[in-house]
Amino acid sequence: METTRQRIADTLREEPATASDLGEALSLPTPVVYDHVEHVSRSVADDGADEELLVAPPACRDCGFDGFDDPINEPSRCPECKSERIEEPAFVIR
Repeated sequence: METTRQRIADTLREEPATASDLGEALSLPTPVVYDHVEHVSRSVADDGADEELLVAPPACRDCGFDGFDDPINEPSRCPECKSERIEEPAFVIR
């Protein structure tokens, strides 16, 4: 039986996904998925394989700002325009 982190990594090797997508597919709350993705990124980097976790950063849907400090997190609002319409980051392992 695979661990939750192994299932997340396997899913991200197949196609890009957001934390909400992964949470829905694996029946996990979104904040828990972010925690697991952070650990998956470290284990992929430490594996020695030619893989890495790529992140499409979160972006503001109103002004397009995408320079958030922590790309493996879902910010609550945009620092530029203060909008709460933030697109989730997407993850993939390549």
